[in-house]
Order: sequence, then structure tokens, then C-alpha cells
Amino acid sequence: MANIKSAQKRIRQSLKRRARNRSHRSRMRTAIKAVRAAVASGDAQLAGELLPKTVSILDSLAHKGVIHANAAARTKSRLTKAVTALQSA
Repeated sequence: MANIKSAQKRIRQSLKRRARNRSHRSRMRTAIKAVRAAVASGDAQLAGELLPKTVSILDSLAHKGVIHANAAARTKSRLTKAVTALQSA
């Protein structure tokens, strides 16, 4: 345990941020899994409905710094590509 007051504060802050980031990351992963499951089952309508919500979550987490901006862009691109291929097929 840290003895310096500022170090103790940093520990408190990092624990709060870690908990917050974990919940955000969990919500993101759940949304991504839902879109991928809809694509895998061949449900183009459900995938089309879930995609904008998932993209919004990815954008907000990238903006907050929970995930890297390029990681968000890469994931959005892959999901959009899969949903578009499903809808055009």
C-alpha cells in the first residue's frame, strides 16, 4: 500500500476507472456478440437493427479511451462488412 497521499489517491482513481472500463468493455463485447450471432443465424433484419447501436457503443468507448480508435474502426468495419454481405445475399 502506498504511503504518499497522492499515490493513495491515484490507486483509488485507478480502481474506479478499472471498474467503469470493465463494465463498458463488457457491454461492448455483448453488443458485438449479438451482431455476430445475428449474422451467423442469417437474420439480416435483426443484424441491421443491432449494428447502429453497436457502432454507437464502439464510437463512444473509443472517444472515452476505453479502446483504441483504430480497434473501434476495425471492429466497425468488420461488422458492417458482414451485415452488408448478409443483406445483399
